[in-house]
Amino acid sequence: MKRILLRSVFEAFDYVMDHYAPYGMGDMVQRDDTYAVISIQDAQSDGFGFEFTESRYCREALTLRFDDVESDVPGAVPFSEAMAEEMIRFILRNREAETLLIHCYAGQSRSRAAAAFAVKMFGKDDSAYFQNGRPNRLVYETLEKKWAEMKKASAGGR
Repeated sequence: MKRILLRSVFEAFDYVMDHYAPYGMGDMVQRDDTYAVISIQDAQSDGFGFEFTESRYCREALTLRFDDVESDVPGAVPFSEAMAEEMIRFILRNREAETLLIHCYAGQSRSRAAAAFAVKMFGKDDSAYFQNGRPNRLVYETLEKKWAEMKKASAGGR
């Protein structure tokens, strides 16, 4: 994976559309990198009304629906350990894609936490994600915890 992109839903849509050209006009494509997308959508509104799918350039898409909360909020759907494991397995499966595109509605909290974690997961410094914004702590800490458990289980199984 060459890059991890953090985007809002609108910017993510633009990025994906940069990979599109009508039949017979492939030379009109603005981008030709392969990518995988983690689409974080709101649970309360039942998503954004669309989902990304596999295509010539999109290797795989994962849509998770949870709300931007860091503690128990009545009626909200928080990020869970099951979602963390699903996201980690998705990232591992798609490490050969050139780009990992991660978005939520604004690209500021939930997706920032996921992008920071993905950077750290690959052994890079994630501090810029904390200096330039405020990642959702529940998302980040749940991903870190689940990743540690998965690595421990993997090492114990050898």
